[in-house]
Amino acid sequence: MSMEISSLTPGVLVDTPAARVAVQPAAGRLSLRARKAALPALGAALGVSLPTRIGQRAAGGGIEAICLGPDEWTILTPADAVAGLLAAGAGVDHPHSLVDISARELTLRIQGPRAADLLTLACPRDIDTIPVGEGRRTVFDGATVVLWRDGENSFRMDIWNSFAPHLARLMGIGARELAAEPA
Repeated sequence: MSMEISSLTPGVLVDTPAARVAVQPAAGRLSLRARKAALPALGAALGVSLPTRIGQRAAGGGIEAICLGPDEWTILTPADAVAGLLAAGAGVDHPHSLVDISARELTLRIQGPRAADLLTLACPRDIDTIPVGEGRRTVFDGATVVLWRDGENSFRMDIWNSFAPHLARLMGIGARELAAEPA
């Protein structure tokens, strides 16, 4: 796995009655680009059936995949499994690209009764249209992010390390502002 470069360490950034925002521990993260014909072989090699609809997610054996485009996926895995997945992908006899991007991004977990409201403060996407169990590539205050909806009031946001301090600061301000609003 690539070296971590984020200035944020895992742990809670802000915890209010409205929302809790935390930096998740580092995970293995792979970017996969491939054509549809390669998906069965790649899925078998990686140990997860790759979703084919944009926003759809799949999980199995400690691996989670999200379809971000017609030929693009992000795959999350335990950090110690990255090398094995790269080796498994290298054995697939179809044109594809499988790259370790573990050091490029970090994940924020956003939870709480006003988690969706917090996200709408800097995200133009209608958060309510993202079904639980799916995800979307979008923007948050101009930075490209991947938003995973794990529950009605539970989200993960993958962000590039270079944007992490700025977006974390915005999340903290937003969570405190939402908590200060009269009921």
